Amino acid sequence: MEVTRKNFQSVLPEVEKAIAESDFLSVDTEFSGLHASSSYYISPLDTPEERYQKLRKGSCDFLVFQVGLCTFCFNKENNKYEARPFNFYVFPRPYSRAAPDCRFMCQSSSIDFLASQNFDFNKVFKEGIPYLTSTQESQLKDSLEEKHKQYNLFSSPAFVTPDSGAEAVTTKGPINIPEEHKDFIEGICKTVQEFLDKEGEETLSLPPCNGFVRKLIYQTVKQRFQSGIHLAAKTDEKKQRFIVVTRIKSEDDMKIKEQEKQAAELAEVEGAVGFSKVIRMITHSEKLVVGHNMFMDVIHLLHRFCSPLPENYLEFKALTTCIFPKLLDTKLMANTTPCKEFLPNTVLGDLLKHISCSPFEKPEIVFPENFPQYKLDDSNLHEAAYDAFITGMCFIGMSNFLGNKKDPPVSNVSPDDSVVKPFTNKLFLMRVPEIPYLDLAADDVLPNREHIFHVTFPKEWKAPDLYQLFSPFGNVNIQWLDDTSAFVSLYKKEQSSSVIPALCKRDSKYKIITYELFKYGLPDKESKKRPHSTDSTEEESKKKKVLNVDAPVFVSRSRSATPPTPEENGNKIEEESLAPDSTSGKGSDQKMFEEPVW
Repeated sequence: MEVTRKNFQSVLPEVEKAIAESDFLSVDTEFSGLHASSSYYISPLDTPEERYQKLRKGSCDFLVFQVGLCTFCFNKENNKYEARPFNFYVFPRPYSRAAPDCRFMCQSSSIDFLASQNFDFNKVFKEGIPYLTSTQESQLKDSLEEKHKQYNLFSSPAFVTPDSGAEAVTTKGPINIPEEHKDFIEGICKTVQEFLDKEGEETLSLPPCNGFVRKLIYQTVKQRFQSGIHLAAKTDEKKQRFIVVTRIKSEDDMKIKEQEKQAAELAEVEGAVGFSKVIRMITHSEKLVVGHNMFMDVIHLLHRFCSPLPENYLEFKALTTCIFPKLLDTKLMANTTPCKEFLPNTVLGDLLKHISCSPFEKPEIVFPENFPQYKLDDSNLHEAAYDAFITGMCFIGMSNFLGNKKDPPVSNVSPDDSVVKPFTNKLFLMRVPEIPYLDLAADDVLPNREHIFHVTFPKEWKAPDLYQLFSPFGNVNIQWLDDTSAFVSLYKKEQSSSVIPALCKRDSKYKIITYELFKYGLPDKESKKRPHSTDSTEEESKKKKVLNVDAPVFVSRSRSATPPTPEENGNKIEEESLAPDSTSGKGSDQKMFEEPVW
């Protein structure tokens, strides 16, 4: 169902009902861009905290154009799921001068991609649903309440205008009318007098004008017509402000009119909250929210519709679990044993095709009559609601596949089933083969990186020079940082302790230090002082989790530090297909669904 500003209020009750009746929800977003700067380029050596900081700094200036929400409810009678997809166009339209006036960035490649998918930008900018965060809403309401109080205190025409903010209310004394405006103001007063002399019409709309002229009109009209009229500012379809004169009969009528105007102003703020109400409904439902490669989706949903992202990483985790108590990333499920053994590619469109074939079973989905009857083909990809819908399908397909491996088998897995819980509140970390996920509910998994070294060298050096330098230690992976520095990772990790003694020589053209020393300014043995240390002391290591890549549940697709080649699908960057890891077994039925043992 397509939802814009025109039908948002009428559809909102149906959205609320769909969320309340659902077993789980799935979401997807489309952005105006991905990366604000190459300095925020994601690295295969990023920790979860470093990745968060890069996304926070590098992507929050982009705008969300579209949010897809699809609710899923299982019908036990016909053994089918009912899906209700909603496609929201959103845009932070400022409803008044006091409202936030958002600045945002666009990335040409993202805009070009969306245009190639026939994305309707006019619908975003002309009909996009507005939104405010809770903080913005509170600030605007507080400002209005202060303005209304001041209006009651300073009702003299010299002090207040129909659309002035609280800060303008206490202006001392009337404003002298400049010569160039006197004829216009006199004409307005004459028009108001003619309006009052006639019977029948209850309101008069004055010509649009700027804020200064409106103030002159207000103070002059109130001085000359001290009773019998009420003035209020309005905005027309072209965003022009004008004053409406309303005939009143008594002081009580004046109070009623003013109360109606103040109520309308508060209702206007309530309407400006817009799409943020949907996020609040999701929060209050406490339902499982499913996404695919959803780290960036979560970043944008929080930042745009809830609260500015905190600088502190732990505060980000707390905020996320407060807004979305239960999250699940299908990208993580697809890259985890045993699902990954049968999924050569986990890009969303390809993942749908894979879960439609054996050993998976495509779930049967039905739609209510007033919802789009999606066909499962690539023509709908990158419409946010469709992507949310097929994300939910992939979740059902993979969950049921895991359920069939239980003893006894479960054919229709619920979102609270034990096979689902190991994936809850863990966000897939793209292109970090050593760290499978960001853990929102516990300490993050952090690998031992003693086999990684930072090397600085002459500008004329190329990759063969580095390969030659490290040749005594076998194959290496090189991650270039700039023309004169790189990270070098050993495949034979047991050789790590020999590198510094063998290669660090006086008067050499290069310099080699450990990853720990470069990153945190500390030798490996003192690394307990760095954030989230994993291998500093025996006592510390008991408290922190170190990744065991052979753990039966979360097994990385790639054992090396070599990142898989990204495939930029517009607003989603997906990992290209990799051959299944032949060394990782399925494990026993019991171990397969337990948390990894680190």
